[in-house]
Amino acid sequence: MAVATGKGCPVHVVIRSYSGQGASELFDLLGQREEDVKTIVSAVPGFVSYAAFRTEGGGVAVTVCQDKTGTDESSRRAAEWVKENVSTTVDPPAITEGSAFLQF
Repeated sequence: MAVATGKGCPVHVVIRSYSGQGASELFDLLGQREEDVKTIVSAVPGFVSYAAFRTEGGGVAVTVCQDKTGTDESSRRAAEWVKENVSTTVDPPAITEGSAFLQF
């Protein structure tokens, strides 16, 4: 079940949790290349918001889009960016996703 945002659109959320090999290096690079990341992610059709934060073992990236098509595309672009920009091997993220039922 999706809930409408203040703009009347349902939203879908994807959470990519990175830990293990290469995770710390990835989040160092995300911080250094913020404008590149912003340009790539915000261009996803239906993009609503993006946040990234560090955890003890790596970090988490959260993308909110108007629908699952957008979050799927954001995950595809994220994987492509990691492959093209991070020189060390990065363990694949654990992915959690779903339609929001509360958002304010």
